[in-house]
Amino acid sequence: MWVFDFTLLEIALRTLVIYLVVLVGIRLLGKREVGQMTPFDLVLLLLIANAVQNAMTGPDTTVTGGMVAAITLLMANALVTRIVFRHKKIRRWVEGSPTLLVHSGAVVQENLTKEKISLDELQQALREHGIESVQDVHIAVLEVDGSISVLKKDELPKASAPHRLIRFLRKSK
Repeated sequence: MWVFDFTLLEIALRTLVIYLVVLVGIRLLGKREVGQMTPFDLVLLLLIANAVQNAMTGPDTTVTGGMVAAITLLMANALVTRIVFRHKKIRRWVEGSPTLLVHSGAVVQENLTKEKISLDELQQALREHGIESVQDVHIAVLEVDGSISVLKKDELPKASAPHRLIRFLRKSK
């Protein structure tokens, strides 16, 4: 029979705090980091997991303590997923929003700098899409998952402003 123990409640609260701190930390790294993990990112993620384990369970190394931490993480993730699904502003904060990298054959250098993407990385993404030159690109967008979507000049109807193009892309998905 399960007996309520305040240490289990403490584990749940510690786990929830750690979940929120790690969520905010990952979000602050930017969408490119999450979508395109390098070996360094993987090592960082593993070390964070190891470092926060004791902060979540404290001195309690029992199976029950581990189960409470795991269940708390699953419940917190389910709750955040539901909230993000229902509230557009929160979704934009948690997931981010697409960033225009190329418009009408011109690189948007300010956005490349903001997203910490080098010109070489952009050109690599263009080559992966079978495009040889930036001048052949109508738009290139860094998506919220870290991938770069590219459309050639002949693939989209002409629009006068980049935000209209992004709206068009969202509607067509």
